[in-house]
Amino acid sequence: MYMKSRYFLKHFLLVIAVTTFFCFFQTVFASSPDNEEEALGRTLAKQAVKDSKRWTTVDHAKIDALKQNFTSGEQITKACLSCHSEAATQFHKSIHWTWLASGDKSDMRYGKAGYSVNNFCISGNAMEDKGCLSCHPAWNKKGVQGEVNCLQCHNSSGFNFNEALGDIEAFSKDGDPDTKEMMKDLQNEVKEAVTQVTFPTRKNCGDCHFTGGGGDGVKHGDLDTSLTKPNRLLDVHMGTDGKDFSCTRCHTTVDHNIAGRIYTNPAVATRKSLLEDDLAPKITCVSCHSSEPHKNDSKMNDHTDVVSCQACHIPEFARVNPTKMWWDWSKAGKMKDGKPYVEKGPFGKPVYKSIKGEFKWEKNVVPEYFWSNGSQTSTTADDVIDPAQIVKVSHPVGDRTDPEARIFPFKIHRGKQPYDKVHKKLLAPLLSGENGYWETFDMNAAIEHGNKAIGIPYSGEFDYVETTYAFPITHMVAPKENALNCNQCHIRENSRLANITGLYMPGRDKSNLFDTIGWLSVLGALAGVLLHGIGRFFTRNGKEE
Repeated sequence: MYMKSRYFLKHFLLVIAVTTFFCFFQTVFASSPDNEEEALGRTLAKQAVKDSKRWTTVDHAKIDALKQNFTSGEQITKACLSCHSEAATQFHKSIHWTWLASGDKSDMRYGKAGYSVNNFCISGNAMEDKGCLSCHPAWNKKGVQGEVNCLQCHNSSGFNFNEALGDIEAFSKDGDPDTKEMMKDLQNEVKEAVTQVTFPTRKNCGDCHFTGGGGDGVKHGDLDTSLTKPNRLLDVHMGTDGKDFSCTRCHTTVDHNIAGRIYTNPAVATRKSLLEDDLAPKITCVSCHSSEPHKNDSKMNDHTDVVSCQACHIPEFARVNPTKMWWDWSKAGKMKDGKPYVEKGPFGKPVYKSIKGEFKWEKNVVPEYFWSNGSQTSTTADDVIDPAQIVKVSHPVGDRTDPEARIFPFKIHRGKQPYDKVHKKLLAPLLSGENGYWETFDMNAAIEHGNKAIGIPYSGEFDYVETTYAFPITHMVAPKENALNCNQCHIRENSRLANITGLYMPGRDKSNLFDTIGWLSVLGALAGVLLHGIGRFFTRNGKEE
């Protein structure tokens, strides 16, 4: 009898051990990153970006039109257009020039030059705000009335053309021989710099997009000056020690219309793979990596119809430079000794400015997650709001029932900004310039000028309302070994996806029905093993093998 008991116990424990090991094996390897060389997505991505060396047949140093002495930026543009005859016409229709989502003034609803507002620098004021115009690609910052500054995007010299041309203009009025010699030397520097024409570099794009909203990393969180020359730990695509992609490698361009900008429409209409045509617009990860980016037997491939690649592969943003997470305009205007002041806090960043109010900065920020089909809702200066609620100035569109929606990471910028107490609309105060708030510190007058610029009436009464603004996080893609593992989402407490609704998530969610079925399955399996062992015990005639 003793031997029979030992036989039964031995086999029962063996079954349990094998079952436990199998479950553990599955769990561990389901959570582990795939072998990089075997991952299907890596193979397909290599195909999609196959050695596409961009080359030119033009040496701009040999172009006669660029050998002349230039006295203005407009002259430089004219020289560019002598060859690139359609470039300015194309660019004048693009959002980078009009600052309107529609491309022209037929629809003023969306765009910095229209009715769009935000909750950081508040408004573009139809290009009346001179501070905003520092990023508009026109010479002398004349807005749409100026001439296109081709070199803002297509010059790699880093030369300050506006400053140099301003000095040349001043020197030309001085008859002193030494001054004329200085002007000659400066002309030569301009001519040399003009010939350094290139496809847009990360710095060209970053001069505006890294410092938008009033400073480095203010807006996006995943776009700041750390991406000018990043390593692959910061971004596997742009890392100078890796793929070294430029911005235009993904944000492809047709007739100077750059893919990826969204107001109400998704950056890409569908998530189809574009692997067969490397010249097609690429924005989504699927465009290069396909919808099955991991090894064929990986459980993670079952997630791609619900979870965006960014949700796992960008675990944190603002990993080098901090980003602004809170901006309270209601506290602007305080003085010390009758003068505006600046107070700095963590990271050496200002936490208070008299001209802008109170700020909060953060580094290594965990994103917030929402369903998103790639488009955003926008609350404009012409939309009625409910000031008793937090106003979503921008928010992702999508839910579980939307086939194009995925769980996507976002930076949610929070703040307080002025609204019209009578009309119940967000306001657009003029900030810079003679009548701007930064000169007058009179918010009511600044609002009057700003709203007049965009053509929306102001009652004369304002207060402040709390707002949020959503920025999709899609840059700063970490190496696969730093991607999220399963238990950072599939966990009861502190799940990253705690606020995601519309689906049952194993490990996070509790369901009496599912729990009952699960426990019955476990108990059934154990009962099966037990009955098998008992059967074997009574059919062996007490003989031990």
